[in-house]
Amino acid sequence: MNYTFAGEIWIFTSEGSWYFVTLPPELADEIQARCVGKTRGFGSIKVQAQIGTASWSTSLFRDKKSASYILPLKKEVRLSQKLAAGQRIDVKFSLSDL
Repeated sequence: MNYTFAGEIWIFTSEGSWYFVTLPPELADEIQARCVGKTRGFGSIKVQAQIGTASWSTSLFRDKKSASYILPLKKEVRLSQKLAAGQRIDVKFSLSDL
């Protein structure tokens, strides 16, 4: 099944900076219900993601703070699509291994 959503890029800084986009809560609830018993380590869910012309394999991760899932954005994707923190983007993804 394919999903689309729009979200704002944000940075998590610790040892290195990680860029993410958070799924809307209603979409996160749908994904969680669909993937009961099929998650991997840390509750992750494998997906194939696309932003603009870039597509890549990654995972969604459950985020307690937002009560949603977050999608990490690889550096090569951010660079190729000229993405920056604070930017609103359209994301497409499909669930893998279901």
